[in-house]
Amino acid sequence: MLYNETDSGELTRKAVTLLAEATALQGTLHLPGVRDDYRSRLEQVVLLATRALDNAGESQEVALLQWVLVQAFGARAEDARYGAGQLSRGSQRAPTLEDCEDGWQRVEQIACTAEDAAFEAARFSRLLDTDKAREIACRAEVAGKAARQIILERNRAYTFHADPCFSFGEGWYLTAAALFAGLSIQIRPGAVQELQARRFLFDAGLEGSLRPYRSRPASPKHLTHIIAEAFRADAPGAQRTLRAGFLGDEAPSAALLSWIDGKLGGKPEQKVLLWVRTGDHHAQRNTCFDELRQLSELVVSAGLIPLFFGDNVPLELVPPSAVNLTLCWKEPLFQGPDMRRAQLHLFEELRCRHGLVGQIGVTTAGMDGPALMGLPTLYLTQERNVRLGKWVGAVPGYQEVVREPGYFEIIRTTLHHWQQ
Repeated sequence: MLYNETDSGELTRKAVTLLAEATALQGTLHLPGVRDDYRSRLEQVVLLATRALDNAGESQEVALLQWVLVQAFGARAEDARYGAGQLSRGSQRAPTLEDCEDGWQRVEQIACTAEDAAFEAARFSRLLDTDKAREIACRAEVAGKAARQIILERNRAYTFHADPCFSFGEGWYLTAAALFAGLSIQIRPGAVQELQARRFLFDAGLEGSLRPYRSRPASPKHLTHIIAEAFRADAPGAQRTLRAGFLGDEAPSAALLSWIDGKLGGKPEQKVLLWVRTGDHHAQRNTCFDELRQLSELVVSAGLIPLFFGDNVPLELVPPSAVNLTLCWKEPLFQGPDMRRAQLHLFEELRCRHGLVGQIGVTTAGMDGPALMGLPTLYLTQERNVRLGKWVGAVPGYQEVVREPGYFEIIRTTLHHWQQ
């Protein structure tokens, strides 16, 4: 009905009323649905007042409509600045890189809305030439510039966590995704393992990907998706790229080879890595020791040797035939500047020369380094994992096992397959 009005005075009255109603909502914009109502009213104010202004005859009515439009455009600029800020946060945390880019395109559109509204507020302010109008136009200009700044300050870098309190294994994700997609990387200055992280990225050929550290980095949720896409496009090529970046051209150090021989030299049989996780972060994902005992028994029954790796494990769970390498990552050999590559060389040596045929564990990112390099992997989860599930069917040998009735039979069958 608003668009059918032809009387300028009636349009003006409706525009004034709607502006008053919108203004009254400003104190409750945080409540559900109120901001959408507010934006709708401002839009209607602009439409009505613009139409009325085209037909206005009296100078008094013209001045009133210009004042209405200054206020409406000023409010739209500030609201758009707020909307751009909110959407930018959500876009930065989007689950895939495609979703992230789509979100930022919409942020760009909203920033343009803020700038356009600021331009119109300034135009009507000049026509009115009053202090109040100039004040509103000034605020609108600030809002427009702030919205544009959100775009300019977008942080495209992903954080390589170099603090032991964060997931060590997520470094494998980021390095892999950067090798595939040329991502930018940042490291927090002064982090405990900053030197080790920089060394690993340098050795992987990613020194040029490093950027100065800034707040609001890109979301690590994108990384598993990027990796899955690369493997789906060319799995053999993707694996060659990662092995070259992760392992390099140099042979494992003599110290590492000696250490491995000392731990496994007398056990030439085929082995399975059993990962142990007991961290405070997402403790619900930790290893269940009763399940670990059953896994170990399945490994032994399949004629394989359990090789425990990761966090500490109760000694009563380690059968006589097993190898216990838990907490070995704390030894100086795996804590030096080349700590990350040394750990990857460990897994590779175990696979190539000491009979390692696969690995089983809960959803700990630590096991994903060797998985991406080609070690057959079973990861256990309470329910389908949205992030890691992208790798199933893409990364060769990567298998998800949901803890549903009969899941131990899946593991038993897989172990016999590995044994053969």
